[in-house]
Amino acid sequence: MTRVAYISTYVPKKCGLATFTFHLRQAVHAVKEWKAKDPVIVLHDGETDGSQDPLLWLLRRDCENDYEKMANRINQSETEVVSLQHEFGIFGGEAGRHILRFIRNLKKPLVTTFHTVFEQPREPYASIQREIAERSDRIVVMNRKAISYLNRSFGIPEEKIVFIPHGTPEPDSERRQAFREQLDWTDRKVLMTFGLLSRGKGIELILRILPDIVKRVPQVLYAIVGQTHPEVKKWEGEKYREELKAMIADSGIGDNVVMIDRYMEENDLVRHITACDVYVTPYPGMEQITSGTLAYAVGLGRPVVSTPYCYAQDLLADEPELLIPANDEALWRERIVSLLTNDVMLQDVVRKMKRLGQTMHWPSVGNEYNLLFTEVGRHGKAIRSV
Repeated sequence: MTRVAYISTYVPKKCGLATFTFHLRQAVHAVKEWKAKDPVIVLHDGETDGSQDPLLWLLRRDCENDYEKMANRINQSETEVVSLQHEFGIFGGEAGRHILRFIRNLKKPLVTTFHTVFEQPREPYASIQREIAERSDRIVVMNRKAISYLNRSFGIPEEKIVFIPHGTPEPDSERRQAFREQLDWTDRKVLMTFGLLSRGKGIELILRILPDIVKRVPQVLYAIVGQTHPEVKKWEGEKYREELKAMIADSGIGDNVVMIDRYMEENDLVRHITACDVYVTPYPGMEQITSGTLAYAVGLGRPVVSTPYCYAQDLLADEPELLIPANDEALWRERIVSLLTNDVMLQDVVRKMKRLGQTMHWPSVGNEYNLLFTEVGRHGKAIRSV
């Protein structure tokens, strides 16, 4: 079995990358069917949970010398492959530049999962991502469009890049009704959006069309789930949330909107998504390359309606009727009303999402990663491009 060391943030840190790495490690471990677990190099900023787990190797985010020391520790260990979960914001230095110190000193094969890829990368991000890509033995992306982006921007051979879907929990459809009862949603037709609250999520679009939806579907409830983004809160407090509340009050739709302002552990998030009727991502920006929340909704078999941003285009390529431009409010309104009032149409979309979601469940994703780690572990540096 191939010994893997992961480098990322990690639970109990409250961030999507930490949760992703936790599930990836668990899924790969399950496939390998052996007792020994793989280590995680955990980025931290000086505040830790006090864990004494010998398999969690702490790396100080802002201490550049520690990155070289950690590379040397990996080089001297039994690790056969390193799995780097890359997002610019988690590493120290400008645009996360400190991670290059680790990679330049690493002598073990490297598999990098890019959680962000730009169609037109700019500095300081471009040169950092170029070097990471060139020095990696394999690159994993969660959006097929990212393959051509990396090839065009940096000349990375397409055969070096592997598409593996964003992992998701498996659905528990039998508990859907129980979840709805727990949330007091039994008699409601629930639209849901989840994520850290900030401008640019398109929530206003849904609020603008909701009064007309209420006229045709009086029992509709729009659940806006998630805390205010910490960076937004740092700069302006809860100003944006208050603006949304004012918009809701002015439109007279207070009985048809609920704002759930709290951080959600995964089990609670899965409960809410499973209980909703239609999951919406009305993002106006088109560049977002991945979306864990949209992935979770599809993986859990819930109907979705989205703007055609980059990740949604790739994920829902075979279901174009679920992609609606942000400026076509009339079509958004009609599509949502149709799904909430036509059960035959709704169940057809449910079946499509369940079929698509099967490829995204963690057991399947863990198996794909394990096969990739095994291949890279066997061939090592022979496939490195530089």
